Amino acid sequence: MKSSLRSLAFTLILPVAATVVLTAQPVPQQPVPDTLDLKTCISFALENNFAIRQARERIRQQEGVLVEVSAREIPSVAATGSVQGNSTAITVSNPASDRYWSIGLTASQVIYAGGGVSSSIKSSQLTREAAVLDLQSTINDALLAVRTAFYNVILAREKITVQEKNLVLLQSQLKTTTDRYDAGTVSSFEKLRAEVAVANAKVPLITAKNDWRLAIESLRQVLGFTTNKEDSLRKIPDFVGTLDYTPATFELQAAFDAAHANRPDLQRLAKLSSAREESVTVAKSNYYPTVSAFGGWQLRKGFTNNFSDSNNGWLVGLQSQWNIFDGRATAGRVTQARSVLEQTKLTLTEAQLAAEVEVRRAFSNWQQATELADAMKKVVGQAEEAVRLAEARYNAGTATQLDLLQAQTDLTTARTNQIQAYYTYTVAVASLRKAMGLADEFVTK
Repeated sequence: MKSSLRSLAFTLILPVAATVVLTAQPVPQQPVPDTLDLKTCISFALENNFAIRQARERIRQQEGVLVEVSAREIPSVAATGSVQGNSTAITVSNPASDRYWSIGLTASQVIYAGGGVSSSIKSSQLTREAAVLDLQSTINDALLAVRTAFYNVILAREKITVQEKNLVLLQSQLKTTTDRYDAGTVSSFEKLRAEVAVANAKVPLITAKNDWRLAIESLRQVLGFTTNKEDSLRKIPDFVGTLDYTPATFELQAAFDAAHANRPDLQRLAKLSSAREESVTVAKSNYYPTVSAFGGWQLRKGFTNNFSDSNNGWLVGLQSQWNIFDGRATAGRVTQARSVLEQTKLTLTEAQLAAEVEVRRAFSNWQQATELADAMKKVVGQAEEAVRLAEARYNAGTATQLDLLQAQTDLTTARTNQIQAYYTYTVAVASLRKAMGLADEFVTK
């Protein structure tokens, strides 16, 4: 008997121990890619973003709840057994015996439970569907964060390029001024001013490089890229992408209609509201009796201690339980269920209002971004032409060094404003699409 118990315990414990060992294994580290574009980032985030992975686990959790609740709808089968030794003075059998055993196999099925079983299953199904919609909403939020983080990296990279061009331009101007100073055609003040301009231009370049490094770390976080090896800390992928301006057209009323029809967070709350209605039925089911049918087979000790003399036979019947008075516990549960239902409805109404406000804000930001992008479309070319003319006038002696430096500053400002405007427009379009409940462009359904 003891050896059998040890074998049973070993059989039960071994899978658990194996699961713990497997769970404790470290997460495989991904190599840092040589190049990284937006589509690759989206694909990687779909598999590794922690918010998305948690949402998938919530679906699995609800699937387990559904299986558990659905079990009441199908028959349950139970095997029982007992064996005992006792003093003949307390025996209940005739003739007196110092031992007793019995084995039973019983199947039972709930026939009527006041609608509680079916409503519980419907509620679990709706909650599981809500979890799927929660995953879709989480994916939309996460991929918007990925897009924004990726474009932040591109923006920071472009700002570095702008500041490098500005520094090269000012260094070229410093060389020209130094040559003229050596030739005695300009004063030391103009040379000093050119040196100060070069020194000042290094500050925004250093800041832009730091912003670029921080933007990469932010992108790494939203991607769920956990690799932190020594070589990965030194290696930085080549980010493939540009900040372009491709005009898109949206209408406010169509955006509102799309949000009400497509937003998974609103659909999720609607599913939860329906699930809460079924929960009210489940709570009310306690007012009614529960009726179950059962049937089975039993073997019991006979008149002698020989196992072959045991009695056996079948049994079948009905059993019912009805809590006629439970101290108003059921009434309290019904009140709670109705309150949760009302809270869910209010949450849905509040979420609908918040979605409309989000759409309006996103639409307004898109309008502003469009106007800024249109305004900055030609400004860089004009600023470059202004620098060319200022250099020509300066070389001809009809313009001062201050005029040239001002033109160069305006060119740097124009380049920075243009890439910032294009970045703002790109993010505004993605934010408006997300507010409308549209999936990311790289997500295939």
